[in-house]
Amino acid sequence: MPNQHAISWFEIPSLDLARAQAFYENIFQVTLFPMDTPNIQMRMFPIADPTCVGGAVVFSGGFHQPSDSLGPLIYLNANPDVQLILDRVEAAGGRILVPKTAISPEYGFMAVILDTEGNRIGLHSVPAGSAG
Repeated sequence: MPNQHAISWFEIPSLDLARAQAFYENIFQVTLFPMDTPNIQMRMFPIADPTCVGGAVVFSGGFHQPSDSLGPLIYLNANPDVQLILDRVEAAGGRILVPKTAISPEYGFMAVILDTEGNRIGLHSVPAGSAG
C-alpha cells in the first residue's frame, strides 16, 4: 500500500466544542474548520494533503469521553519546537503534565498537556533535518 501510516485519523473528545476549538486554535495558532455529521460535531485540524494523517476535536453527546489517564495517548505535531506550543497552553486554559523532554537527537522532543476538556495529549517536534 502506498503512503502507509500507522494512524490515518484521530478524534479528540470534547464536552464543550467551542471551548475545545478555542483552546487548540490558540495553542497551535491555526483555524479548525467545521465538518459535522448527523451524530458528531467536528472541528478539523487543517492539513495540506488529504492522504496525510488528519483529525478533529469532536462532540458526540457521549460516544467519546475525555480522559486524563485512560485510552491511547496521541501526539500532535508541534514542529518546529514543542516549547512554542507549551508557552501558550496555560494561558489557553490547559495544564502542562510533562514539560519539554528530549527523546534523542534524531527523534526530537516531546511533552504532554491536559487540554480544557480533560484529555491528556502528547506533543512532538523533530529538529529540522532529523530522521524522526
